[in-house]
Amino acid sequence: MNTTRRLTLSAVALASSVGFSLPAWAQNKIKVAAIYTVPVEQQWVSRIDKALKAAAARGDIEYVFSENVANADYERVMRGYAEKGHTVIFGESFAVEAAARKVAKDYPKVSFIMGSSGKPQEPNFAVFDNYIQEPAYLTGMIAGGMTKSNKIGMVGGFPIPEVNRLMNAFMAGAKEVNPKAEFMVTFINSWFDPPKAKEAAFAMIDKGADIMYAERFGVSDAAKERGKLAIGNVINTQDKYPDTVVASALWNMEPTVDVALKAVKEGKFKAEDLGKYSMMKYKGSELAPLGTFEKKIPADLVAKVKAKEKAILDGSFTVKVDDNQPKPTAK
Repeated sequence: MNTTRRLTLSAVALASSVGFSLPAWAQNKIKVAAIYTVPVEQQWVSRIDKALKAAAARGDIEYVFSENVANADYERVMRGYAEKGHTVIFGESFAVEAAARKVAKDYPKVSFIMGSSGKPQEPNFAVFDNYIQEPAYLTGMIAGGMTKSNKIGMVGGFPIPEVNRLMNAFMAGAKEVNPKAEFMVTFINSWFDPPKAKEAAFAMIDKGADIMYAERFGVSDAAKERGKLAIGNVINTQDKYPDTVVASALWNMEPTVDVALKAVKEGKFKAEDLGKYSMMKYKGSELAPLGTFEKKIPADLVAKVKAKEKAILDGSFTVKVDDNQPKPTAK
C-alpha cells in the first residue's frame, strides 16, 4: 500500500521534540484522523486538509492523515485510527460505502464525517459533499460570455453526482448568457491523472473549444499550451495560470469542519447531512476573485454575474441541483 502518514501541527510531536510533557489543555485536544485515496494535493482533498490544518493551528485538534490509500485498504486504515484512539475520522467513502459504514457500526464512540453520496447512518456516521453548484453556475456565466467559438470543453473525473451537479450548473449558467453555447463532455475515469485530463482537453481544443472547464488537474495546462482559457473548480489556480484561468468556483470546507468539531466537543455529534454547509449562504463556497481577468471580462458580463450572485445569496434565485450525467451538445 502506498500510504504516507504525516503528523500536522501536532502538540504531541512538539512535546516529544523538546522533551517536556503536554499541558492539560493539549491533552484534551480532539484527536482527528483523515483518510484520503489520492494525494493530499488533489483539489477536493486539499480543501479538507486545509480546513483541518486551520483547526490544528488554532489548537483545537491534533491532526494526522493518510494519503494514497487504496480502496482495498480503506477499511483497515479506518480501523487502525479508531483503535489508536482517534475520536474523529474524516474521509471519502464514495467508493467504499459498505466498508466505511461497517467500521462506523463497530466503533459507535468514534465520530465519522465522510464524503458520501449516501445518507447519514445512526448514530455516528455523518456525511458531507461539495455542494458548490452555485459558484459553478456563476463561472458558467463567465464562460458563456467569454467564448468566441461558442464551444466549451468539459473534462471531469467520474460521472458521479458530485461531479455531474457542478457540470450541469456550469452549463446552465453558460446557457443563460449565451444560448448558442455548446459543450463537449469527457470523463477520464480517474480522480488524479493530469496527463490523461490534458490529452482529453487537447482533443476538445482541436475540435474548436476555446474555453475549458477544468474539473481535473491537467486541463488548465492544455489550455495554457494552446492559448485558450480555462475555468477552475474547487480551488483557485489563477496564480499558476494568470493568463489562462479566468475564474474558479471555490469550495471552503471550514464551515463543515467547524460545525462538526463543535458538536463533537459539546458531546452533541450526531449522524446528519452536513452538505448544506458547502453552500454560499454558509460561506462554504464562493466565486474566486477575478484577479488578473478583472478588467479583461466585459463590464456588462461582470454586472450580470454580480447580480446573479446577489440573487443566490438573498434566496431569490436557486441553482438547480441536477445529479444526472451531463450530455455533450457540441456537434
